Amino acid sequence: EVDVLRLIARGLNNAEIAARLSLSDGTVRNHVSAILSKLDAADRTQAAVIAIQHGLGEG
Repeated sequence: EVDVLRLIARGLNNAEIAARLSLSDGTVRNHVSAILSKLDAADRTQAAVIAIQHGLGEG
Protein backbone atom coordinates (compact mmCIF):
# COMPACT_ATOMS: atom_id res chain seq x y z
CA GLU A 1 0.00 0.00 0.00
CA VAL A 2 2.87 2.39 0.69
CA ASP A 3 4.19 1.85 -2.83
CA VAL A 4 0.73 2.50 -4.26
CA LEU A 5 0.36 5.66 -2.16
CA ARG A 6 3.78 6.89 -3.27
CA LEU A 7 2.75 6.48 -6.92
CA ILE A 8 -0.61 8.16 -6.31
CA ALA A 9 1.33 11.11 -4.90
CA ARG A 10 3.35 11.21 -8.11
CA GLY A 11 0.14 11.50 -10.13
CA LEU A 12 -0.09 8.02 -11.63
CA ASN A 13 -3.50 6.53 -12.37
CA ASN A 14 -4.53 2.99 -11.40
CA ALA A 15 -3.51 1.44 -14.73
CA GLU A 16 -0.08 3.07 -14.55
CA ILE A 17 0.37 1.93 -10.95
CA ALA A 18 -0.67 -1.61 -11.86
CA ALA A 19 1.85 -1.73 -14.70
CA ARG A 20 4.65 -0.21 -12.61
CA LEU A 21 4.13 -2.63 -9.70
CA SER A 22 3.10 -5.69 -11.76
CA LEU A 23 -0.30 -5.82 -10.07
CA SER A 24 -3.79 -6.27 -11.48
CA ASP A 25 -6.09 -3.26 -11.79
CA GLY A 26 -8.35 -4.85 -9.19
CA THR A 27 -5.53 -5.19 -6.69
CA VAL A 28 -4.61 -1.54 -7.15
CA ARG A 29 -8.26 -0.52 -6.67
CA ASN A 30 -8.37 -2.55 -3.45
CA HIS A 31 -5.18 -0.91 -2.20
CA VAL A 32 -6.49 2.56 -3.08
CA SER A 33 -9.73 1.87 -1.18
CA ALA A 34 -7.78 0.68 1.85
CA ILE A 35 -5.48 3.72 1.69
CA LEU A 36 -8.42 6.13 1.53
CA SER A 37 -10.01 4.43 4.52
CA LYS A 38 -6.83 4.35 6.61
CA LEU A 39 -6.02 7.99 5.88
CA ASP A 40 -9.66 9.05 6.26
CA ALA A 41 -9.22 10.73 2.87
CA ALA A 42 -12.23 11.65 0.74
CA ASP A 43 -10.44 10.91 -2.54
CA ARG A 44 -7.07 10.06 -4.07
CA THR A 45 -6.18 13.75 -4.37
CA GLN A 46 -6.50 14.21 -0.63
CA ALA A 47 -4.50 11.00 -0.11
CA ALA A 48 -1.79 12.38 -2.42
CA VAL A 49 -1.64 15.63 -0.43
CA ILE A 50 -1.26 13.68 2.82
CA ALA A 51 1.45 11.50 1.26
CA ILE A 52 3.37 14.52 -0.01
CA GLN A 53 3.12 16.21 3.39
CA HIS A 54 4.78 13.11 4.85
CA GLY A 55 7.50 12.93 2.20
CA LEU A 56 6.16 9.97 0.22
CA GLY A 57 5.89 11.74 -3.12
CA GLU A 58 9.62 12.24 -3.47
CA GLY A 59 12.28 10.13 -5.14
